Amino acid sequence: MNESFRIGRIAGVAVGCNWSVLVVFWLIAWSLAAEQFPDAHPGYSRTGYWVAGVVTAVVFFASLLAHELGHAVVARRLGMKVEGITLWLFGGVAKLGGDAATPQVEWRVGAVGPGVSLVAAGLFGAAAVGFDAVGMSELVVAIPAWLARINLILAVFNLVPAYPLDGGRVLRALLWQRHGDRVRATISAARAGRTFAYVLIGLGLAEFALGVSAGGLWFVFLGWFLLSAARAEEAGVTTNQLLDGVRVKDVMSADPVTAPASMTVAELLDGYILSHRFSAFPLIDDDGGLVGLLTLSRLKGLPAAERSTTPASRAACPISEVPTADPDEPVIHLLERIGTSPDGRALVLDEGRLVGIVSPTDISRVLQFEALRRPELTGRVTV
Repeated sequence: MNESFRIGRIAGVAVGCNWSVLVVFWLIAWSLAAEQFPDAHPGYSRTGYWVAGVVTAVVFFASLLAHELGHAVVARRLGMKVEGITLWLFGGVAKLGGDAATPQVEWRVGAVGPGVSLVAAGLFGAAAVGFDAVGMSELVVAIPAWLARINLILAVFNLVPAYPLDGGRVLRALLWQRHGDRVRATISAARAGRTFAYVLIGLGLAEFALGVSAGGLWFVFLGWFLLSAARAEEAGVTTNQLLDGVRVKDVMSADPVTAPASMTVAELLDGYILSHRFSAFPLIDDDGGLVGLLTLSRLKGLPAAERSTTPASRAACPISEVPTADPDEPVIHLLERIGTSPDGRALVLDEGRLVGIVSPTDISRVLQFEALRRPELTGRVTV
């Protein structure tokens, strides 16, 4: 659901689209213009059907955006950071920074989206009735009527108490309020999401196998997405618990071996990589300043014939793109920066001096240790 292109800002919130929106937009417009509207309201021109289909698709995505803006605006007013909104294959997502501070905040942020969709359904329904009352054509009336139905379906579907749906956030808020344990509530809501995902996948496979409709594959894909998101949330909250209190200095590989940036790649391969058996080397200039980070993965794309003439600094990741951390920083704060790093590593600096390096292997090692030391965190009992 990464953003492919930016639309702009609405109410101070950055709004973007994933390329998959174009596919869904075409499918909606085509199905309405070529099948649904002609079957239900015959007698109009092909151009008229396509105009109605495209207009309906545009307004539908506008209503999706309103749904997500509801989440974003309320979250920001309640003190949560809002990174933006991305529309994509399965609708949209408001990217919120961090967790809600209280169950009440979680409940309000989760419930507002379906509330917006319900209001939209009512407004479109009223518009359909009004258009019909004043004698507008059936095709014109069909546009708000379809939008009313789809927004009602969107609201009801999102109210299912299964994470990551909005109803799952409401469920998490209620369980959090009941037990006073956000982690336990999150795991329970995520597992409810996994159960619902399996139901969707099963229904979709059955519908496709029985030949009822190829649309069953859509339920399979949607169920797969919900399953992945629920698993990721459960794994994420467990990871946060396991790493709670762990500092970067507890995870890092101390005193990493550095290499001169002026070396050629061939010299570095022969003189450093083979003898030290590391897969990443911070590069330093003649004054001892950090220049970049060279990893074995970056050398794979360099032709063997160019290794003897290519400086290591040219093949390395520039130091400006390498995330850094303080030794006493919680490792939880470093996870996202490492995840977006080109090479998946971070350099640890103590007052500007290189003292360590953190790799995914280092974090995986401490996670395995903490899981052994605190098995109760990996086997939480659901509600």
